[in-house]
Amino acid sequence: MAVVAPGSHLTLHYRLAVVEGDCEREIVSTLGSRPATLQIGSGQLAPALENRLVGLREGEQATFDFEAGHAFGPRDPRLVQALPRTLFDRHADPGADHAVGDVLEFNVPNGGRMAGVLRQLSEARVVVDFNHPLAGQPVRFSVQVIGVL
Repeated sequence: MAVVAPGSHLTLHYRLAVVEGDCEREIVSTLGSRPATLQIGSGQLAPALENRLVGLREGEQATFDFEAGHAFGPRDPRLVQALPRTLFDRHADPGADHAVGDVLEFNVPNGGRMAGVLRQLSEARVVVDFNHPLAGQPVRFSVQVIGVL
């Protein structure tokens, strides 16, 4: 049986949930639907999640619990940015109706784009959180490796 190694191409089912006390809040799951395909090291999954896949065998199932901040990093208060509303409106999509909780993409100086969650919206300012939405949270990652190339 093939074993997952750095650079492996995988077909797998997975489930990711935030653990809140004795309860889980499912974030994403491919169980009961089409499996996912990915390459270890390509950045399709968080590095901490990918690292747990290395060493698993084809056909193996596993569940991994990550303490708060270990799967997607800790929350960084410096990544919560307040912007003047005028600056936000100047760079926002014209005619877009934004609401708190929306995920927005912003141009960054190096020419790339960065996603952030709109946390506050008022006449004077906008607050955007650029942390990963699961940063600082305890998560459970369950997998079933279907195939390894």
